Amino acid sequence: MGLLDSLKAKLAPAKDKVSGLAQQHGDKIDHGLDKAARLVDQKTKGKYSDKIESGTGRAKHALDRIAHKDDGGTPPTPPVS
Repeated sequence: MGLLDSLKAKLAPAKDKVSGLAQQHGDKIDHGLDKAARLVDQKTKGKYSDKIESGTGRAKHALDRIAHKDDGGTPPTPPVS
């Protein structure tokens, strides 16, 4: 067993726990991302709205992947801005 295999084996329980937490609290995390995006957009007076929206979309996509919400054979591609 190589070093990488050993690391993967040791981190598997943590990955499962993070996935479960993401599934359980996904709506709260989404709400927090939206709230943070609105605040940053207000503070920058809309100057970076497109970048904030893109980053928020990518973060939500990553959350869905962590929570295994896609359940498909191949992972969906992240949104492109």
